[in-house]
Amino acid sequence: MVRLYSSSHIISVLEENSFHFVSQKGSHMKYRKIADGKTLTVIVPANKKEIPQGTFRSILRQSQLTTENFV
Repeated sequence: MVRLYSSSHIISVLEENSFHFVSQKGSHMKYRKIADGKTLTVIVPANKKEIPQGTFRSILRQSQLTTENFV
């Protein structure tokens, strides 16, 4: 069975990996990190108990993190 993560867990992992809160528009929060001269921007839905698997994969692509970072 696939593990679904909450938005608060995802945000805490992003912050542990040097992402910083930039802004919020409605229920979407924007986090940003500058790594190797590139700016990585991640959009996370706020206040969700379970982030859908497709949205989680999108967050992984945007952040260039792996699922091991979230375990």
